[in-house]
Amino acid sequence: MGWYREADAKTRRVFWTCGAGWAMDSADGLVFQYMIPVLITAFGMTLTQASYIASANYIAAAVGGWLGGWLSDRFGRTRILQLTILWFSVFSFLSGFAQNYEQLFAARVLQGVGFGAEWAVGAVLLGEMIAPKHRGKALGVVHSGAAIGSGVAALLAGPVAAMFPADIGWRVVFWIGLLPAVLVFFVRRGSDDPEIYKAAVQRAAETGKRPRIADIFGKRMLRITLLASLLSLGAQGAAFAVSNYLTTFLHVERGMTVAMAGSSVMLNSLGGFFGFLVNAYISDQVGRRGAFRLFGAGFILSAAIYLFAPLGNNAAFLIPAGVVYGFFQFGIYASFGPYFTELFPTEVRATGQAFAYNLGRGGAALFITGVALVAKTLPLSVAMAILAIMAMVCSMAATLLLPETVGRDLQSLSDLDGGEASSTVGQEGKVRRQTEQDARSATNTVG
Repeated sequence: MGWYREADAKTRRVFWTCGAGWAMDSADGLVFQYMIPVLITAFGMTLTQASYIASANYIAAAVGGWLGGWLSDRFGRTRILQLTILWFSVFSFLSGFAQNYEQLFAARVLQGVGFGAEWAVGAVLLGEMIAPKHRGKALGVVHSGAAIGSGVAALLAGPVAAMFPADIGWRVVFWIGLLPAVLVFFVRRGSDDPEIYKAAVQRAAETGKRPRIADIFGKRMLRITLLASLLSLGAQGAAFAVSNYLTTFLHVERGMTVAMAGSSVMLNSLGGFFGFLVNAYISDQVGRRGAFRLFGAGFILSAAIYLFAPLGNNAAFLIPAGVVYGFFQFGIYASFGPYFTELFPTEVRATGQAFAYNLGRGGAALFITGVALVAKTLPLSVAMAILAIMAMVCSMAATLLLPETVGRDLQSLSDLDGGEASSTVGQEGKVRRQTEQDARSATNTVG
């Protein structure tokens, strides 16, 4: 945490606000999945219908994330962060008033719009404030809020919901989703925007060239945009294929009660918290691509043990296995913030980062529905494993084609030479090459 001691008061305040925002964003997004067994009973819907709601929520998150990223590049990081937090909080609250399947579906779709935008805007805001050597550690630590949010969601969906009558417990859980709205008072509109972003706005005003959404699909950025989206799709698709059905798997195939299954999933988040912290450290040491590969391989192995080991419903074995699984499932997310911040230039950073991350999130919804469809003919655990492995292979393939960015200074569009965006060579690399060239010239002169 040396980077935190070096940070000024504004950076620290943004750090805590983004961390809390990600925690509650995660809780609001996952609490529906953790309550699927209860909601199936409450609304008389099937598992497939429940998967449609979850999938639609993530597709809406993809649209909201892309829109939120563009608005953040256009109107400022903090202003849009406040809007997105307020949006997903209000519609999470309104989900608790749903009277039928259609109303719940609509409320979760609208909640997803803000849910998707908040992550990208917060990641860009903090990423632009942190020095390159500490970016992985800072964003990895703040991302650990997502593991805390998952634990909160499991706690709400299990023990808290069980404290109330069955017809009201799930409503109380959604109503609690209004609490994150208070976070809008902890960031200051405009004054908390990073200096690098303010400089980009000034350049745009002077040149008259404002960033467009289409810039991330131009010749200079298209390759990075597509590969970053594939990386996001694979990592999130693998996680969703397993995590969205964990309580159902533990209840149906392992024979746990709904409350015990919820408590077990909550403890998985403990492993996830440490997974974030470990990834935050090694990401700055072994590189962004290396961190994705290590955690991807660990995810496949730990998920296979969790799903297929002959553990029955023995909590003494399942809980530790789940903690290890959570370490890799959540930990892999810690690299998204620093990597995507470094891949995209300042003028379109939020647009590109939001599009790639949320296209992956929206596309990952297909893996959620895919599990439900495959589970009609195969055991749920087998369906979860098949879709998760397919997704993670996509993610690891993307790391073979993307550049390494660890330690890189953040770029602007002007730093990209014509047609060289595929290698995303920033100003720091240009200066280093020029220094080496001058040194060779001096040596030749002496010779």
